[in-house]
Amino acid sequence: MKRKLLGGAALTLAVLAIADPAAAQADVARETAEGNALLNMVVLDNIFIFVAAVLVLFMQAGFAMVEAGFTEAKNAANIMMKNLMDVSVGMLFFGLIGWNIAYSGGSVFGIADGGWSKFGVAGMTDLFPGDAFDYSLAVPVDFLFQAAFAAAAATIVSGAVAGRTQFKGYLVYSIVITALIYPIVVNWKWGGGWLDELGFVDFAGSGLVHMTGGFAALMGAIVLGPRIGRFAPDGTPRTINGHSIPLAMLGVFILFVGWFGFNPGSQLAADMAVPYIAVQTAFAAAAGAAGAMITSWIVMGKPDVGMAGNGMLAGLVAICSGIGNFISIGTLLTGLVAGVIVVFSIRAVEAAKIDDPVGAFSVHGVAGFWGLIATGLFASSSSPVDGSLQGLFTGGGAGLLVDQLIGGVAIAAFVMISTGILFSALRAAGIFRVSEEEELAGLDLSEHGAPGYDMGVTAAASTTVPS
Repeated sequence: MKRKLLGGAALTLAVLAIADPAAAQADVARETAEGNALLNMVVLDNIFIFVAAVLVLFMQAGFAMVEAGFTEAKNAANIMMKNLMDVSVGMLFFGLIGWNIAYSGGSVFGIADGGWSKFGVAGMTDLFPGDAFDYSLAVPVDFLFQAAFAAAAATIVSGAVAGRTQFKGYLVYSIVITALIYPIVVNWKWGGGWLDELGFVDFAGSGLVHMTGGFAALMGAIVLGPRIGRFAPDGTPRTINGHSIPLAMLGVFILFVGWFGFNPGSQLAADMAVPYIAVQTAFAAAAGAAGAMITSWIVMGKPDVGMAGNGMLAGLVAICSGIGNFISIGTLLTGLVAGVIVVFSIRAVEAAKIDDPVGAFSVHGVAGFWGLIATGLFASSSSPVDGSLQGLFTGGGAGLLVDQLIGGVAIAAFVMISTGILFSALRAAGIFRVSEEEELAGLDLSEHGAPGYDMGVTAAASTTVPS
């Protein structure tokens, strides 16, 4: 592309030099400077999004640490394997099938422009965007960033079904969500589909990414059933402690850092909106952790570490939707409320006798839905990123809030129906839940043949579950 720019400048010089050599040289110098500026902008944008994609991929390590820390030691290797495969098969099948469904043009199920009939990622060898003025990202870096998001949506389910899922069944789920379910939801907004036309706002995926993963997690936990011993015969909840709070909190901090690729990267350009988005991301995380800490202290009598960590993640999830349309007060309120509601949601899920060991549905599904609603409430014309929208509390009326509600309900309904069918089919096929003996022994041994830790697994496997 650089050679083409310079070639065009040379042709202009040859034509204009005949009439006015000095003017020709000035015009060519200006055009060359503009061409070089465009080239530099494109390179900077693409390198920035590449770094953001790496940060989002690194979030898989955070998910793995959170899930492993909040569950028993005898399942640690199984957690690692599921997260590893979410990235691996997720990237392969999103590239083979999901990419074209997600970005096939406006439709309900990715059918427009033959999205279902196309395979692979066209333009992967193009190192420069086709029209840099319209969209500055080249296909390879654009795909890497979007594939990292697909893998993140898939891995949310892992923690909710921890400790009792057959690996082959989970592998089927991971393929289906990255190849079909997540791409269809993405098509509705980021692919130019009906939610985009409606006016629905989701800057970085409170709904598209986190609600998709969160409501899939809910359906997985419901269809799978609770872990052995999680509830007494009369329905009273029993605590099954995770084996490492430090490991879980390390995962929370890794996710916090990775979110600086998730949200600022969603600007899709290396411009001066990026540091503002980064600060708002940090504000939401801090407010969410503080809100959950205070709420757990009041409700549970102690400032619960796990709740505070999940509160930080809930704040990060909730801010994804409206971060481009908020000023700091909206950000802080969104994060704070997310931290409060995640505590009550986790306790309500437990009261409903649904076993979600890491609180995946509450953190991603409930907080994600709240993030959509918060956008309809707090979007502000004073936002330095996008001041074109106003929410209900900032003088814009209820229009945006209604759009956000429609989008949130549609995502929840589609994901619950599609994953409910998927998980029920896996259960009917006998490849979803492990046997009682395998569950008690631990999935590290029964599914993978080796413990995640050299010490502690034997003792954990021989523990008698209270009757």
